[in-house]
Amino acid sequence: MTSKGEQTRNTILDVSYALFAEKGFKQVTMKDVCEVTGMSRGGLYSHFSGTAQLFEALLERITEKESMDFFGEMKKGMSATDILNGALLLMEDEMNHPEESLSMAMYEYAETVDCGVMKHFTEINEDKWTELIRYGIARGEFQNVDVDEIVNVILYSYQGIRMWSRIIPMNPDSFHSIVSHIKRQLTGSGKEGSGTEAEQRAE
Repeated sequence: MTSKGEQTRNTILDVSYALFAEKGFKQVTMKDVCEVTGMSRGGLYSHFSGTAQLFEALLERITEKESMDFFGEMKKGMSATDILNGALLLMEDEMNHPEESLSMAMYEYAETVDCGVMKHFTEINEDKWTELIRYGIARGEFQNVDVDEIVNVILYSYQGIRMWSRIIPMNPDSFHSIVSHIKRQLTGSGKEGSGTEAEQRAE
């Protein structure tokens, strides 16, 4: 059962996400967070010492979100292809909603901390994808690809799109082509399970 303190912390994170997505990291203050949550400064500071700690907690949450819990899904014996399909659908959906991206805030935050902090989060994602791809290869579901190479393609094409789409409007076909390419490299198919919502409804 989630404690009241944990519920409050989660509420703060939920509301703060939208603030950071809209304003970036540098423009958000603890006063802003107080205003949108309705909390007193003392109440807010009892959970987070400042915007840096708050933003880092958001990064932790994003990195560990259940929808990308590869290790948990692999432990259950789920198909590597099913795990991949779910991850690619989520990635494509997120690329289609740049207004919800923390990419600009992440860039600004990275300028304020030692590079080791962002490297930590990057390594977590690298490990997750590396293990999933090795899992799929071992099960005969994925092709025998260069694991490091495809992990780089997945992570940095996704982050690049998330960043660039905050700067200029982008065609959703570009997002679909990226996830299709990733799936094609891994499974030999770039259509099933990684299409747009319209395509999936038509299947």
